[in-house]
Amino acid sequence: MREAVINRNTAETKIQLSLNLDGTGESSIDSGCGFLNHMLTLFAKHGRFDLKLKCDGDVDVDFHHTVEDIGICLGQAFKEALGDKKGIVRYGSFILPMDEALILCAADISGRDYLAYGLEIPTQKVGEFDTELTEEFMIAFVRNAGITLHIRQLSGTNSHHIIEGCFKCLARALKEAVSIDEKFKDEIPSTKGVL
Repeated sequence: MREAVINRNTAETKIQLSLNLDGTGESSIDSGCGFLNHMLTLFAKHGRFDLKLKCDGDVDVDFHHTVEDIGICLGQAFKEALGDKKGIVRYGSFILPMDEALILCAADISGRDYLAYGLEIPTQKVGEFDTELTEEFMIAFVRNAGITLHIRQLSGTNSHHIIEGCFKCLARALKEAVSIDEKFKDEIPSTKGVL
C-alpha cells in the first residue's frame, strides 16, 4: 500500500493527515472550514484516495494559514506515498463538467513543481471561504508534491461550481497519474531513470 502520515505543528496550525493512494475514497475531514471539508471529501471520493485530516488552525484570523498548510501537508503526503514513483502512469488529465462550469486539469508527476492556474472565480467568497484561497491551496500542494499541474476553466459562472469542479477534476487527473501501469511496474517512467 502506498501510504503516508504527515504531522505539522506551527504557531498557526496543528495538522494530522493520513493518505492512502490505493484506497476506496473513504475520508474523515475536519479542517475547521466547512467549504474546505466539502472540497477535500469530494477530492478523496473522486480520486479513490483514503484521506483523514484533522486541523486546528487560527481560523479566528481567517482561513489562509489553514488552507495553505493543509495544501502543504497533502502535497508532502503524495510525495511520500509515491516513493520512487516506480511503475506509475505519471501523466493524468481530465475534463470535468459541473453544471455550467467546465474544468480541465492536467498533471505530470515529474518531480518539478509548477502551477499554471486558470480559474476566474467571480465572487470573493463562497460561504466563509475566500475564493482566492483555492489558488493558495494549489500552489502549496504542487510545491510540496513535486507535481506540474495545469488547471483551466473552460466555462463557468458559479463560484461554488467552479471550485468544486476544480477539486473533482484534480482528483480524477491524479487518480490516473498515480495509477500503476502493470506492463511497466518495475520501471521509472522517465528517460532520466528518476523522477
